[in-house]
Amino acid sequence: MTSINSVTELDVEGDIAVLTLNSPPVNALSADVRDGLALGVAQAAANPTVRALVIICAGKTFIAGADIAAFGKPPKGTSTLETLRSIEAARMPVIAAIHGTALGGGFEVALACHYRVAVPSAKCGLPEVKLGLLPGAGGTQRLPRIVGVENALEIITSGQQIGARACLEKGMVDALVDEGQLRQGALAFARQVLAENRPLKKVRDLDDKLVAARSKPEVFAEFRKANAKKFRGFEAPESIIRCVEAAVNLPFDEGMAFERSLFLELVASSQSAAQRYVFFAERAVWKLPDVPDDTPVLPAARVGIVGAGTMGGGIAMNFLNIGLPVTIVETRQDALDRGVATIRRNYENTAKRGRLTLTDVDQRMALLTPTLSLDALADSDLVIEAVFEDMAVKKTLFARLDTIAKPGAVLATNTSRLDVNEIAAATTRPESVIGLHFFSPANVMRLLEVVRGDKTSKPVIATSMKLARKIGKIAALVGVCPGFVGNRMLAQRQREAQQLVLEGAMPWDVDRVLVDFGFPMGPFAMSDLAGLDLGWTREASTGQTMREILCELDRRGQKTGAGYYDYDAQRNATPSPVVEKLILELATRKGITRRAVSDAEILERCIYPMVNEGAKILEEGKAIRASDIDIVWINGYGWPAYRGGPMFYGDSLGLGVVRDKMREFHARLGDDFRPSNLLEKLANEGRRFQDPA
Repeated sequence: MTSINSVTELDVEGDIAVLTLNSPPVNALSADVRDGLALGVAQAAANPTVRALVIICAGKTFIAGADIAAFGKPPKGTSTLETLRSIEAARMPVIAAIHGTALGGGFEVALACHYRVAVPSAKCGLPEVKLGLLPGAGGTQRLPRIVGVENALEIITSGQQIGARACLEKGMVDALVDEGQLRQGALAFARQVLAENRPLKKVRDLDDKLVAARSKPEVFAEFRKANAKKFRGFEAPESIIRCVEAAVNLPFDEGMAFERSLFLELVASSQSAAQRYVFFAERAVWKLPDVPDDTPVLPAARVGIVGAGTMGGGIAMNFLNIGLPVTIVETRQDALDRGVATIRRNYENTAKRGRLTLTDVDQRMALLTPTLSLDALADSDLVIEAVFEDMAVKKTLFARLDTIAKPGAVLATNTSRLDVNEIAAATTRPESVIGLHFFSPANVMRLLEVVRGDKTSKPVIATSMKLARKIGKIAALVGVCPGFVGNRMLAQRQREAQQLVLEGAMPWDVDRVLVDFGFPMGPFAMSDLAGLDLGWTREASTGQTMREILCELDRRGQKTGAGYYDYDAQRNATPSPVVEKLILELATRKGITRRAVSDAEILERCIYPMVNEGAKILEEGKAIRASDIDIVWINGYGWPAYRGGPMFYGDSLGLGVVRDKMREFHARLGDDFRPSNLLEKLANEGRRFQDPA
């Protein structure tokens, strides 16, 4: 065995060379890996006894992608394109042997090989779109030549990972080999290639899958139209489509040059910078400075849920999905039956879409135990309450759970805003109490705010974070304050949205500006969707806000066919003349002289106070990092990933710009706009939220 460099070794078995990459943890396509590949191919080619080459990786995976940390830095070593050209131009067949994942640049390496084999558990894909990029080493040019244009467009613009068996069906790999026998299987495949005298199958020379698209150019327009909503605001998907068009219409080398030019544009874009920031933020969120990795984790084999409504049922599904038995408790049989029926219906709808089998549905429902007795939770390792958002109700419930739950059980509240410390104080074990704020619908939304109380133990925190990951959530650990991180910042936006409407904007103006910014829905459309009467009662209504006025008129949102907007039978919204008249009347009653409000002011007054509130949250230690706040907003509130979250957005504008505008608003509109101490400090120092403390 010959050492090529620090991460690459070349071994020869008879007339077949094996080039092994070993660059933990994921064999990322770093300069050393690229150099090792290029040198290894050259050395194998220089050996006259070598007739084939297998490229394989040590550790848990094939090349799992590019070295993202190196993006935007001066290039080092052999370029990826040079490396791939050396593989494709090799005199002998080169076979990629894939296990784990071959992603991004890793899969592009495999595509440059003449053949690909994989174990059944392997996955391949080109996920660059999730970083605001496109595959920059031939992925958009080679993949369509293998799988066809429609498949390539879907795979590359979605960034999805494709299982090995599906890869075989699509032609992305040429053969599957036995699990755990990758090296032997790859060598056997190489010997078969030699025995059958197969040609060097260069993907760049394949054309049959492109011919069909040349005679049907409308495939691109149709794909754009079908995905317009999903791609709205993102630059990378359109660049990917243009590159695949180039693969169809240009010679290979010209298509490669076109791909490279668009790749470099995206690398330099603000969108990719934001999305790469989010990539690292999603990994940083799990790092808890005061909860060591070796903190003991508590058992979590049985889960109890109190409340079978929308939230309780959705929360239960998360645990049923991973095979944990769940006991769900309600106070009335009709509510319990309704909740269980909703869970089953949700699963059956998923089965109709082909994502589950009916056997899967039955297996998950068999893990669910519905009951009217809280005492049935006595053997649960984790109990989550999802009852009415009322402090007295929750304290009474936790006092009862304290007498029922076994010692060491984690007691969690799903509250979205109430004081977790006060809830914990209703028990004799506040160290076991934590907030697990799921977002609705809880079986779909990715975010989980894990709210640590003043006395919450570290094992309870560690257990909650581990469980969050296990059920597929991204969890942000936050501290106790009104609204925690997400809703506390949302309150700033909602206040200004309502005030702007009185001062001169209309609800549809505010919604349009925020949708144009990148949110999937504006605040008034969202209120109509959720229902304006959430938490509203006619007895307590004073008619002093637009929401109260609309509820009093039974304009309670989409469910009543009218709210801030008017809705037709298909729930399509149109601006309401009735609401416009009511707004003018309320403004007059409050003595407000309406004026023209610009789109710029709408955006600044809705967004800048959120940035400022995030700074206060950091000052108070209620979030660990600015990036954790951004993760909350991207995954829980629809903040566009290509803008990186509110704190990153503030950094990208320049904190001096945000501070100065807040000062201006403060002078004109009052203390709601007073810049926080942290915002002032960082702006004065020319620093960013994301800079080290």
